[in-house]
Amino acid sequence: MSNNPHAPIFGVFIPQGWKMELAGIEGAENKWNTSVNIAVLAEELGFDSIWVYDHFHNVPKPAHEAVFECWTTIAAISQRTSRIRLGQMVGCNSYRNPGLLAKITSTVDVISGGRLDWGIGAGWYENEYKGYGYEFAKPSDRIGMLRETVEIVKSMWTQPETSYDGKFYKMSRAHCDPKPLQQPTPPVWIGGGGEQLTLRVVAEHADVSNFGSSLDEFIKKREILKGHCKTVGRDEDTIRKTISSEVFIRETEKEIEQAGSKNPWGLAADQWREKALVGTPEQVSEKIQKYLDAGCTGFIPWCPDYPSTETIELFAKKVIPNFR
Repeated sequence: MSNNPHAPIFGVFIPQGWKMELAGIEGAENKWNTSVNIAVLAEELGFDSIWVYDHFHNVPKPAHEAVFECWTTIAAISQRTSRIRLGQMVGCNSYRNPGLLAKITSTVDVISGGRLDWGIGAGWYENEYKGYGYEFAKPSDRIGMLRETVEIVKSMWTQPETSYDGKFYKMSRAHCDPKPLQQPTPPVWIGGGGEQLTLRVVAEHADVSNFGSSLDEFIKKREILKGHCKTVGRDEDTIRKTISSEVFIRETEKEIEQAGSKNPWGLAADQWREKALVGTPEQVSEKIQKYLDAGCTGFIPWCPDYPSTETIELFAKKVIPNFR
């Protein structure tokens, strides 16, 4: 990832099953091969990073359809790629103890040759919490746990041993070896736009934030982040701002209109088109420029036409070159 927070970066989600994009493929092995092949393709196409969700049950509702687990997927993909960075948008804090998470992230950074972008968020999908037996704490507690996890993981990445006496987590002399390869640490991506609490944690701890999908929402949240940065005495410019939208690209306006809405939550086509990166290469490039003008410098979209590679290829060949 470029150290310049103003140089735009372009990542892409690989198909993983969370949004039912692998449902039409027969057999778990074939579904997995699709995920791997598109990850390898993304590297060949020149994307900066590939991303996975951290979820167990499908959306918009659980459907007994394959969802590949976040960290095992990232570990496997790290061995099938060599250059592209590897991210999670975003890890659900409650699903793993912070000490274990420090160990997982350190290991992934080493086995990938220093390519981890560590994404972390407070968690929200209550259905999964109940299904897997995790406590679904109130929002303020989940965000408090997120803050403590980031402090613990950063300490374990950098200190010989870590003891921690927090409100939610207590640890005594935890070792984490090997340390990550990236110095001083892998980039910390914090996802979520909660205005009072989450964006305060972003101001305190994040290298990269991910919030908002519509342009208006992004602009509003960025102003709030600026206020938190002022409070904690940090230059807001040192935080890279990114969005995760959906991207759907076709060569012609007619093809876009014929496709209608591909939004998993059933947004109407006109609303979806307004909110997401939907259109011809020229139209999507215009949208991206508006985000850049508003201070966004990273785009991590998901392609709703998976397992087709039409959008990912058009994005790489006809949109991204306009910004490099």
